Amino acid sequence: MGNSMNDRPLSTMTALGLMSGTSRDGVDAAIVRTDGISVLERGPSMTAPYDREFRKRLADLIDGRGNTSDVEVDLTARHADIIENLLQQNSITFSEIDIIGFHGHTIIHAPEVRRTLQIGDGERLARTTGVTVVNDFRSADVAAGGQGAPLAPTYHWALARKLPKPLAVLNLGGVANVTWIGEVTPAPQTSEMTGTAVPEIRAFDTGPGNALLDDWVGLRTGDPFDRDGALASRGRSNAPALKKLMNHPYFSRLPPKSLDRDAFSLERWLVAGGGRHNRAVMDELAARIGAPVEPVEAVDGTAAFWRRKPSPSSPSGPSGNCPRAGPRRPELCILA
Repeated sequence: MGNSMNDRPLSTMTALGLMSGTSRDGVDAAIVRTDGISVLERGPSMTAPYDREFRKRLADLIDGRGNTSDVEVDLTARHADIIENLLQQNSITFSEIDIIGFHGHTIIHAPEVRRTLQIGDGERLARTTGVTVVNDFRSADVAAGGQGAPLAPTYHWALARKLPKPLAVLNLGGVANVTWIGEVTPAPQTSEMTGTAVPEIRAFDTGPGNALLDDWVGLRTGDPFDRDGALASRGRSNAPALKKLMNHPYFSRLPPKSLDRDAFSLERWLVAGGGRHNRAVMDELAARIGAPVEPVEAVDGTAAFWRRKPSPSSPSGPSGNCPRAGPRRPELCILA
């Protein structure tokens, strides 16, 4: 991006997005230029891994141990550090960033009782960077009766607008989720803020992703994850155990809008998230889905933008929520 950012039209903004996901592996940062509808330019991205001690502190909070305030201060400082490093390494100034999307780190997510909590001090980050910060993405939606997750479906659509439809994007993060994107029909959904036609989009968390794998590997080997799926490739599925796990009531629970498993014929499945590097997982998905399964780099080359949604949202700007991905109110289905 560099100096070209200085010549951007007033109708566009440069957004820097930050994400600390359920895998607890680190902070991702990515920059995009957007008009709130389309991704006009993808800028640089970076990942800053967490050390083992900090990963444990995050895990302890989820288990009800530790000092939340202390961890939040440290978490916010780590996000500030990656912002500074990303900008310095790419000769970008803070003044060239219009907005920062700061997800924080999820400690509690229980939408069934209208409760969700992401730690991270947005005001402190704004003071540190001198840039407007938008954070606390999930709370309002959960309070209104929505799911508050997943967050990325309309961003998936923005990046996949020119690809054949229907299409699915599978994100294999700590928790896995899927976005199904249909074609724009003669009577499409329309964004109330932009008037832009929106295809039918359905999304929901499919179940555990890398989190259980990472936890098992950590307990057995001390490593943070199964690199390249080396351990999984040497094993085999335990069909009786898998059948028992699949009887968990979550898998029979309908998403906000129901989706029959054979209702749609897909052109392809695009897989985002760190799980796409696990060859055993990718091979098994291809075998069981019966459709082409590819990492997102196959169409874009920049996986960070599929994994983490840089947020151009602001108090007066567009939202990235979609009612068939969890939010309660249809008017929240606005492109970001």
